[in-house]
Amino acid sequence: MDASPTIYRRRRAAALAVLCVALVAIVLVARSCGGDAGEAGDAAAEAPAPLVPKLPGGGRRIFPDHRVVGFYGAPQSERLGALGIGTPDAAAARLKQAAKPYERRSRPVLPAFELLATIANAHPGDDGMYLSRQPPETIERYLLAARRAKALLVLDIQPGRADFLSEAKRLERWLLQPEVGIALDAEWHVKEGEVPGQTIGSVTAEQVNEVAAYVSNIVVKHDLPEKLFLIHQFTNDMIEGRERLRPQRGLAITMNVDGFGNPPNKISKYDAFTADQPRLHDGFKLFYEEDTDIMSPGAVLALQPPPDVVVYE
Repeated sequence: MDASPTIYRRRRAAALAVLCVALVAIVLVARSCGGDAGEAGDAAAEAPAPLVPKLPGGGRRIFPDHRVVGFYGAPQSERLGALGIGTPDAAAARLKQAAKPYERRSRPVLPAFELLATIANAHPGDDGMYLSRQPPETIERYLLAARRAKALLVLDIQPGRADFLSEAKRLERWLLQPEVGIALDAEWHVKEGEVPGQTIGSVTAEQVNEVAAYVSNIVVKHDLPEKLFLIHQFTNDMIEGRERLRPQRGLAITMNVDGFGNPPNKISKYDAFTADQPRLHDGFKLFYEEDTDIMSPGAVLALQPPPDVVVYE
């Protein structure tokens, strides 16, 4: 996988319990012994209900029950973000410390790993799509670490010249898991003739809605808890037709205000983007290296409205 710093302009199972076998056995024994249907019915009525999938730490709703605090990155290079520094468990320990100041009794923190699952490249690759994909074993390693940390795993897509929906479908096996969400990194979505890192990419509202509908269908079909659905934005035209974005059942759709700079610049951008319609959940991104005078958790929580999601790169 190509993760050279020249590629980037900046850093950026459980199985279900099977009750029917035991139930069938009870029914067969009852029939062989001449038992009546009423006895079999009583046995069925006493069988425990199937477990309902929940979020890490319990519950099925992300907002407003929690505030999400996460690390962004990938293990291929520390330049890709805080999540890639050290082992996944070491990153989880550092994330726990970083999240502590955001903890409130009325709104506990739900930690999150935002793992780059599709990484935009400066070179076309064999398929000409200017991307590389995280090996399945790497995603599994971070998923297991997220479970140990009682954290969400958010799979971030930087699609290069590919499309977001195709890349999301490649991740379906993990999106079926209750703690796995998705992030669309529009900066790294470029058109034919453009190269990631040389051109700031964009996505249309219709493309976002298409991915959101696909993920929503997974949630509804499999009775999963609410999924985090992040959309990164740091320029006005990065989400074309933002007013046409649509809420989707079972998704906590969050506009994550991206981009590095000094506090006044970042605050003004957050104020502008959170005033846009439609009103979605609010996210804010911080950069350990690129931000000038990185904002403290107190300053972040003083933003209006206070962000639902805080991500550190």
